[in-house]
Amino acid sequence: MTTRIPRSRRRRLRRAALLPLAPLVVAAVMAPAPPAHAAVVMQLEDALSTLPTAEEDRTGYLPEAFPHWNAGTDPADDCDTRREVLIAEAVEAPVVGPGCTIHGGTWTSYYDDQTVSGTGSLTVDHLVPLAEAWGSGAASWTAARREAYANDRGAPATLAVATTRTVQEKAEQDVADWLPLEGEDYCRYVGEWVATKHRWSLSVDEDELETLKLFADNACEETVVIYAPAE
Repeated sequence: MTTRIPRSRRRRLRRAALLPLAPLVVAAVMAPAPPAHAAVVMQLEDALSTLPTAEEDRTGYLPEAFPHWNAGTDPADDCDTRREVLIAEAVEAPVVGPGCTIHGGTWTSYYDDQTVSGTGSLTVDHLVPLAEAWGSGAASWTAARREAYANDRGAPATLAVATTRTVQEKAEQDVADWLPLEGEDYCRYVGEWVATKHRWSLSVDEDELETLKLFADNACEETVVIYAPAE
């Protein structure tokens, strides 16, 4: 079972869904960079209508069921998936030394819009948490597919760089319980959540779908979902 947050926090999420976004924020959400290979492009409302729905069941979940981090896209460079994401998402490139040691660099934390120098306070987060994926369909996957999900470099939405503090606050919660409201990036987050669910054929539960529809009908009605099904 998912631990639900206080009603006051849920009311805050719903109020956010009703607020109009500034045009600049909407424009950023409307034009995410598509994957290099063929992708499905849908309005958020349409993408929600084609998501499978099912009661979430996290019984038996263990983080070890999703092996990460693996050797990444190029095992020869000594950079695991985590370091690959950090290098790719840096706004000021770090120095990469032997053994893929990372020195310096600057990042903008997606969830709270904080600019951070160095990697010490950063985490590479699974946007759709591993426990959420398990309860939404991944429990029946092979170990190899769960590893592929946990190290997904084929879509920019699956993994996100954010401050460790914010990732700890988010924990294993879904969109019915947590959104990155402080940085006004909730429409991006909602769109990428839905894209990841589609990419990996994961289901949504009733509370999750209710929250997503509220945003799709209000503040995030212009959001476009872009995804390519995982192989």
